[in-house]
Parts: sequence; structure tokens; C-alpha cells
Amino acid sequence: MTEKKYILAIDQGTTSSRAIVFDHAGQIVATGQKEHEQIFPRAGWVEHDAMEIWQNVREVIGQALSVAQINRHQLAGVGITNQRETTVVWDRETGKPIYNAIVWQDTRTQKIIDALGAKEDPDKYKSICGLPLATYFAGPKVTWILDNVEGARERAEAGKLMMGTMDTWVLWNLTGGLQGNGVHVTDVTNASRTMLMNIRTMEWDADICADMRIPMSMLPEIKSSSEVYGNGHPNSLLIDTPIAGILGDQQAATFGQACFEKGMVKNTYGTGCFVLMNTGEEAVESKNGLLTTMCYKIGDQKPVYALEGSIAVAGSLVQWLRDNLRMFDAAPDIEQLAKQVKDNGGAYIVPAFSGLFAPHWRPDARGALVGLTRYVNRYHIARAVLEATAFQTREVIAAMNADSGVDLAELRVDGGMTANETLMQFQADQLGADVVRPGVTETTALGAAYAAGIAVGFWKGEEDVIANWAEDKRWSPSMEQNERERLFRNWNKAVQRTLDWVDEDVIE
Repeated sequence: MTEKKYILAIDQGTTSSRAIVFDHAGQIVATGQKEHEQIFPRAGWVEHDAMEIWQNVREVIGQALSVAQINRHQLAGVGITNQRETTVVWDRETGKPIYNAIVWQDTRTQKIIDALGAKEDPDKYKSICGLPLATYFAGPKVTWILDNVEGARERAEAGKLMMGTMDTWVLWNLTGGLQGNGVHVTDVTNASRTMLMNIRTMEWDADICADMRIPMSMLPEIKSSSEVYGNGHPNSLLIDTPIAGILGDQQAATFGQACFEKGMVKNTYGTGCFVLMNTGEEAVESKNGLLTTMCYKIGDQKPVYALEGSIAVAGSLVQWLRDNLRMFDAAPDIEQLAKQVKDNGGAYIVPAFSGLFAPHWRPDARGALVGLTRYVNRYHIARAVLEATAFQTREVIAAMNADSGVDLAELRVDGGMTANETLMQFQADQLGADVVRPGVTETTALGAAYAAGIAVGFWKGEEDVIANWAEDKRWSPSMEQNERERLFRNWNKAVQRTLDWVDEDVIE
């Protein structure tokens, strides 16, 4: 009898690292998860301890295999997905990071961005890399580390430092690091989030690297999203297991949602919110504040591109209400609070904690709670927090419709916040389109599993992904058009109140 095989996905996220075992039907067999510390040295700075994350990854792999009651011999392959722009620089000789990983939400690189010409021409590199000049992306984070860590620039120029997004860091360690000649590789989707890769040639751009003063010797090799990069080293619990898939978290969710046709759209509701539209083999340049990014590349097949709307704060706003304002004990409790009132009572919250991302790209913005009267209570504020995510998504979808010339048919959704049915209904109402949740909502990990499984022949290809995808629940619009537009008009007024907050008098 042939031993049953599985795929393991490692999901290295913003707040935690997870390992999930999937069977051939794309169903979850077992999960291991562990949160890591969020480090806030100063206002606007967000860091992670990359060594803590690596130890957590090893631990959750062990948890998942133990719960599934399988060992590495029953794994056909391993896929990696990750928080994308978060960046780590480490030493080739010690294998240790020279500074904490700088997280995608971090805004400390604004002066570097300005020096590169952001105020005069924020789209300076957009025709090459698909991205505006913004603190969000990985390249300037490397520049900051080289400029601010003693001796870093000299070591980098001597070829003694390496950089990578978290997929690269995890892969390098899984394949042995210093003990096993660790593989220093990233995939096209993560490389497309650095501001350093030419979106069409899928190669590092020497001129942009020179502008950012980043030695190219630091950069990992760019590979496809689905191929065998190397095998697990004994220190990773995955001895000789092929690591065969890498997708940045939002591209992985797009893949897991089976958004393979041009024009299909998904939104992931996590720490932030990320809307991706498959644009096929064409890299569409946005005229409405969206990003042009890689969607995926399977082996030797042609690359597939996407338009993306990145929203910095979604689930993390619920966490803020829980942790900073102590309004409830557990994140899911917010729905019960919000259901105590029929509307937001006139209150709107714009969570521009790190400025506004798509489609505004305003680093000078900061969060605001507006429309307050004596009538507003904590239930209205809870509802306003949920509604903020839906309003931000509508802004991005409107930009996407304008760029593509095609109105949204339906929105496929995933991520933790999709369990909040009040939010999902309000989202459908704001979009005027159906919102569809799949049977397996862990589509980020699932997408990475599919990429790895296709590379090793566990799944045949996209057709198996489509066959496994199944609808769980659908929400259809039920709000009156006039009310829908009134709410969105007020939201836009609230957004205007957040702009131009950061200036020379504001201490960051």
C-alpha cells in the first residue's frame, strides 16, 4: 500500500508564524502556530526579531507534524509564504542578522524616499518596478540599515552581508544556513515588492540599486514561484524534503483562491487589506494609485501580473481597539458590540497609523476619529472600525475598475476577518457586488502549498486548484443606493481630515 502524502505550507506572517499540513483535496489536516513579538522602538518604527521568527518556524513545523501524526517522509514538498516587504540583513560569516527585521508598516525610511525624489516625482521608478516611491517597500529599508548600523556599509561593499524578505530568510535557514550552504533565493512575487526588480525582465535593476546604494552582491537570486529551490537540512526537521514553492502572502492567497482568469479579484482581510486583480500576461500601469506587481510564475511558464491595492490597517485596527483602548478581550468580540447599533451614529474612523496607502499614498496622513457627538458610544465606534475596512476596500476597487475598464463582478475574500459576517454584509453593500467566501479560508497557506505541490507533481496544475476550490458563503448587496453613497461620501470627508498632519512640528 502506497503511503499517503501531504504538502506542508509555512506561513510567516506579520503577527505569527504558522505551519499547515494540507491533503490532496486542499483540506487542512493540522496546524501549528506561534506569535512573535511586535517591537516598536519609536513612533512609526515597527520591527521583528528575525532569529525569534526562525525559532518559531522550526517550532510550528514540529507542532503541525505532531498533530497530523506524520513525519517528513510523508511530505511531498514544502511551500513558503510570507509578509512581503519586511526585510532582514544578515552576515554571511555568522549567519546572524545585523539588525532587527524592519516591518512593511515601518515609516522610518521617509527621508530616504524623499532624497530619492519622492516629492518631485513619486513615480520615478514606477515604469521599471511598478511601484511608487514609498516607505512600504523593501529596498529603502536595506539602505537605512546600511546607513545606520555601524560597519554595515563597509561589510556590504566587501560582499559580507546578505539581504532578503522573510521568504528568503526562512528558506536560507531551512536549507541549513551556514551549516548547509543555505540557498539564497527569492521568488518573482517577493522580488517585485523591493522596488529593485524590473517588473518585465524579472531581474534586479542595477541603476535603482545604485541610486539606493545597495551592493548587488547582497541580493538573492530570483526564481519562479513554483520549482525546487533546495532540500531541508537536518536542523529544520525537514531533512531532504524538497522546498518547492514561494509566493508572497497576497499572491499566495490569489493563487489559493483560484483567481487564474484575467479580471478575477480577491481581497485578504488580515493585519492589512490587500486587493489583487489578475491582469494576465500584461503588466498594467495604474493611473489610479494602484501597484503593478507579479501575480505568480509557475516554473518555465510565462509570468502572470496583477494590479494591487494595499491597505495598511484592517485587522490591526481591531487589535488597536482591543489592546490600546481595552474595549474588549478578544478580536471576534467586536462583532457583538457592533451589532448593538443599527449604524455608526455618524462616527467615522480613518486608520492612517502609517499614513494612507492605496489609492492615496499619503505618508503625511495620520489616523482620525471624526463625526463625534454626545450620541456616539462604544458600540458606534466598534461599528465604525469594521466599516473602515469596507470603505478602504471600496476605494481600492473603484481604482481597479478605472484602471482595468471592467466593473467588479464578484469579490473572493479570505483571511481572519471574513468570519465577521457583519463586515462581510457591509462590504457587499458598499461594493454593490457579491462577496464570496471559500470553504477553506486559509488561502494564503493553501496557495503556497499548491505552488510547491505543482512543482513536485503532487497536483497537476491550475486545474486541480480550480477543482478543489469551493464556495462556503455568499453575501449580496441589500443597502439602498442613496444610503450607500451617503456613507461613502462622509467617509471621503473623513479621509480629507487626516491629510497634511505630519510636518516639521510633529515629532515622529
